[in-house]
Amino acid sequence: MASAEKNLSQFSQKNVTDVSEKRFAIVVSEWNEEVTEALYNGAKETLLSNGVKPENIYRKDVPGSFELSIGAQWAAQVDEIDAVICIGCVIQGETKHFDFICDAVAQGITNVSLKYNKPVIFGVLTPNTQQQALDRAGGKYGNKGDEAAITAIKMLGF
Repeated sequence: MASAEKNLSQFSQKNVTDVSEKRFAIVVSEWNEEVTEALYNGAKETLLSNGVKPENIYRKDVPGSFELSIGAQWAAQVDEIDAVICIGCVIQGETKHFDFICDAVAQGITNVSLKYNKPVIFGVLTPNTQQQALDRAGGKYGNKGDEAAITAIKMLGF
């Protein structure tokens, strides 16, 4: 279902597992900070509301979305980390830069997940405009950060 028809903060409670003892790393891009901070806050609140202890949520900032892959790898290689959530926002511009960054980040995050056999979640917005990003970072379509966090929780119950 397209996000234009769905509030991203509404999700099924099916397959939600007890994560009270799990540890999560959230890797956050500093680029598009207004958006990524809102996404981070959504992810953190969803983790807390599902029983994750505040001391079991670790945040690491990276300069931009391109650096999410290495930040995720550094987090995933820590044995005590059970899942990694990557938060970023790449807004379409006038050049192909958008395409290269989005492709690299998606592939990089996937590779980290497979390499460490841990959930590494793609919480990266790829909108056409700043307004579309804000609409999905706590705006009229909810918060994609919530969705990223619940995805991490559900993957730990697999």
